[in-house]
Amino acid sequence: MRARRGRGILPGFRLSLGTSLLYLALLVLVPLAGVALRGATSSWEAIWRAATSARALSSFRLSFLASLGAGAANAAGGLLIAWVLVRYRFAGRSVLDALVDVPFALPTAVAGLALTAVYSAEGWVGRWLAPLGIRVAYAPAGVWLAMTFVGLPFVVRTVQPVLAEMDTHLEEAAAVLGAGRLQAFSRVIFPTILPAVLTGFTLAVARALGEYGSIVFISGNLPLRTEIAPLLIVARLEQYDYAGATALALVLLLASFALLFATNVLQRWSVRRLGPAPG
Repeated sequence: MRARRGRGILPGFRLSLGTSLLYLALLVLVPLAGVALRGATSSWEAIWRAATSARALSSFRLSFLASLGAGAANAAGGLLIAWVLVRYRFAGRSVLDALVDVPFALPTAVAGLALTAVYSAEGWVGRWLAPLGIRVAYAPAGVWLAMTFVGLPFVVRTVQPVLAEMDTHLEEAAAVLGAGRLQAFSRVIFPTILPAVLTGFTLAVARALGEYGSIVFISGNLPLRTEIAPLLIVARLEQYDYAGATALALVLLLASFALLFATNVLQRWSVRRLGPAPG
């Protein structure tokens, strides 16, 4: 006899699925389709000309390189922070854990103002870097710094649960067999958490690529130098150049889809490599 399913709090499958699809369509699919349809109304020549102009290429170069650099920095720093939070117990651990989520909760404009105040030539940190010839605010380094700030939680929160659920008996077995700490980390621990690190890296890059609020203050918005692609889209809209703005948005949209696809591939690889999470 087929077991009778218990009644859940939420409505049945069809109603729940239909509501979910409607919610996603209104918030995600319809706006994305609008961008795609807007681009379809423009000629390919106009889109290509707008997307390959000197100013657009400069903004794409800065956006992609800075976001990749921020993702790499967060992959290393986020792994270290996740390791400290999982493997050690110390006073103030809960405070450190809460600080990781500050970039999620803090308005991006506030983050940009704070970073500019600290790293400008007259700021607390910038005044010590200026004599060394290191310029952060109103320079490409400021763009990288803001992107790193907003992307850090993605790596930490992706790696942290994997570290917490990892079987410590594997490390103990490696130690019994004579492996040192570096060997145990490189041959046992790191291969296990590598999919999570790569997933966090991809998410951090995707987040940084679309960042606007925190960068607009610290970058200085200098065309061909510190202007990012989202800012150039806003500038095109202010000039009523909707075709140019749509062309730039399509490039970022394709990049976002590529990163989303990469994230899903990494997650599937992680499941095949490590097996499904214990239920």
